[in-house]
Amino acid sequence: MFRLFAALARLLLGLLVLGLLGLAVGLWALDRLALDLPDHARLARYEPPTATRIHAGDGRLLAEYAREKRVFVPIEMIPPRVQQAFVAAEDQHFWWHFGLDPLGILRAALENLRRIQEGERPQGGSTITQQVAKNFFLTNEITLERKIKEAVLALRLERTFSKEKILELYLNEIFLGARSYGVAAAALSYFGKSLDELTLAETAFLAALPKAPARYDPVKNPESARARRDYVLKRMLEDGYIDPAEYEAARAEPIRVRKRAEDEFVQAGFFTEEVRRQLVERLGEAGFYEGGLSVRTTIEPRLQAIADRALRDGLSAYDRKQGYRGPLGRLDPAAPDLLARLQRFDPGFELGHWKLALVRAVEREGARLLLADGSEGQMSLAELAWARPIDAQGRLGPPVKDARTVLAPGDLVLVEPLPRAPGRFALRQRPEVEGALVALDPHTGRVLALSGGFSFRESQFNRATQARRQAGSAFKPFVYLAALEAGYTPSSVVLDAPIVVDQGPGLPKWRPENYGQDFLGPTTLRVGLEKSRNLMTVRLAQDIGMERIIDVARRFGIERGLEPYLSSALGANEVTPLALATAYAMLVNGGRKIEPYLVERIQDRHGRTLFRRDARACPDCRDVAWRGQPPPELDDPRPFVADPRHAFQMVSMLQGVIERGTATAARGLGRPLAGKTGTTNDSKDVWFVGFSPDLVVGVFVGFDQPKSLGPRETGASVALPIWIAFMREALEGVPPTPFRTPPGIHLVQVDATTGQRPGPDSRVVISEAFLPGTEPVSSRSPHDGASGAPRPDVESFGRTPLPGPGGLY
Repeated sequence: MFRLFAALARLLLGLLVLGLLGLAVGLWALDRLALDLPDHARLARYEPPTATRIHAGDGRLLAEYAREKRVFVPIEMIPPRVQQAFVAAEDQHFWWHFGLDPLGILRAALENLRRIQEGERPQGGSTITQQVAKNFFLTNEITLERKIKEAVLALRLERTFSKEKILELYLNEIFLGARSYGVAAAALSYFGKSLDELTLAETAFLAALPKAPARYDPVKNPESARARRDYVLKRMLEDGYIDPAEYEAARAEPIRVRKRAEDEFVQAGFFTEEVRRQLVERLGEAGFYEGGLSVRTTIEPRLQAIADRALRDGLSAYDRKQGYRGPLGRLDPAAPDLLARLQRFDPGFELGHWKLALVRAVEREGARLLLADGSEGQMSLAELAWARPIDAQGRLGPPVKDARTVLAPGDLVLVEPLPRAPGRFALRQRPEVEGALVALDPHTGRVLALSGGFSFRESQFNRATQARRQAGSAFKPFVYLAALEAGYTPSSVVLDAPIVVDQGPGLPKWRPENYGQDFLGPTTLRVGLEKSRNLMTVRLAQDIGMERIIDVARRFGIERGLEPYLSSALGANEVTPLALATAYAMLVNGGRKIEPYLVERIQDRHGRTLFRRDARACPDCRDVAWRGQPPPELDDPRPFVADPRHAFQMVSMLQGVIERGTATAARGLGRPLAGKTGTTNDSKDVWFVGFSPDLVVGVFVGFDQPKSLGPRETGASVALPIWIAFMREALEGVPPTPFRTPPGIHLVQVDATTGQRPGPDSRVVISEAFLPGTEPVSSRSPHDGASGAPRPDVESFGRTPLPGPGGLY
């Protein structure tokens, strides 16, 4: 008996030693694992990567940028119903356990035994706290070591943070499919709603996603998604979060995935991409894509929509004069799935207000169309008469007299709905030519609209900010401004007659020409600018010196390619549409220096202002109510780049371009406007830059690979119609305002042709702007020796070859 007790004692002692040894080894292993665990306390300072949102001037959304699509929402702003749904679905004992749920672990262990026997992948029994530990600090691998680390971290998290903080971390970090991290981003992605707008059924669906977002995708797997949602609703019922009536009503609700309303977004691809590029350059990739910034831009959505429409319509109108290049593709009209094929066809660019159509039948007088929405339409012969064929040499074929010579059944074509004619359409095609339109506030430099081409989807090259093209005669205002600064007046006379420039030994003589190859003889500066006379401009540049012209151009922000050669006076230098429009803005604002800008303000995720364009201190601006106090007065520290009086003289002369010069088509707008056409050699680049007193708009048109637009195409025929279309709609409802006259200007009645006092033979009398003491005193036609004397036939300037004769105007 004694031996038996001794044996039992030795056995118990051995087990005790082994137990103590095992405990020591376990504690040692936990200690070693704990050494490798990350610092969980840093979650107190955790700021998850969140989306940067770019807003238009009216607050509407332009775009969101993020590596992980997330909108961080503090726990107090997450509706209780959302919290309850996720707790019921993922961790029903969350509010009571200590980070680990023993009952949940036991249930998971039994379930995993069954899954292993059936050859299925085991599942975890993790609490929400454990999931937070895994999501923030660990990997997804299923190993004992990872589970131990997860448990240790969960215990530490529970000791460090409140339940509310842990749930906040979970609900903002969890991946829920559709590229969405966190419940707020998922609510927007699946339903286009904020959290407080979700129905009970929608809330339960979001809570169903953490287990397997792809498996419960409501579009790809609608039955699985609904079953999982109903499971979550049942769990909420069992836990007392909802009553039976709410449960039944939510189960009866279908899952309807809705994208965010289109009117929440402003379509402005070129503008938005330019903002993104500038901010990445300023803040870095991580600061922009993960910073959760709120960026307020300058864009006015109404003007942007007008700009896009005017540019697309203008480019298309020009392109139609060049003939028809054929259909986008062809489909078999007898195919049983014809409509589905039509709907799947991708033209490769934004259609805008155009539509994709299939030609079903063609007769002499027109065609019958099938549209992608299943409706049908008609196209008459008159609406495709422009579509003349193009031969191998690019020449237009004969006029279209039979629709069957243009279209055939099965053709895939672009059509535009006719206004006030439901069901009737006109034939269109994607133009090959490109262009840009930019509109800005001349007093601040705020870019109000920017369209950099026909299609942002097809080409992200922004012709408004990146295309450097010759300005042609759109540069001439700065030549004439330099002349005003040199002592000329709008009534000074310069000879408009042939001139030959000797370029130096071994180089050919340069013989510039006027666009129409005609000559006006002695002509005032005003008429020379209004009629865009090249020969006058060259003589003027030669008289005042190119150095003076270059100085003026640089003060107005035009710096690239300026050389001290006479060709620069005719716009041979390159400039972007935005830079040229900004230069014109400094004329209309009275010569004040401005810089164009797209970003008004940047705030971080906490609402702190990181950047504000106008950083001037203004304590009085903080008043929220008017109590009879005067408006705040702010100093304007911006320098002047030109005498306001000279700037006004230029504005007045540019008004004449529209009233009597190369842009008279704009006169029909019936309000004070000014501007200048521009056309380069061989009509490769055409421009119109013009303005009202408070809005500057520049338009450029040309091919990306420069080539002639056509021998008769000019800024007046191609760019000006786009400008007119924009200004007509943009200024609708805006009362006409005269240009502001600065102090020190004398307005004197003169003959519009001679620039002198009106006489009995004067046909057109205008008010001319003069500086005091420079007004004409008689009605005779002067021949001022300084500016009007004929030049020698051959004159020498520089050694660099200048361009040949051409249509710079």
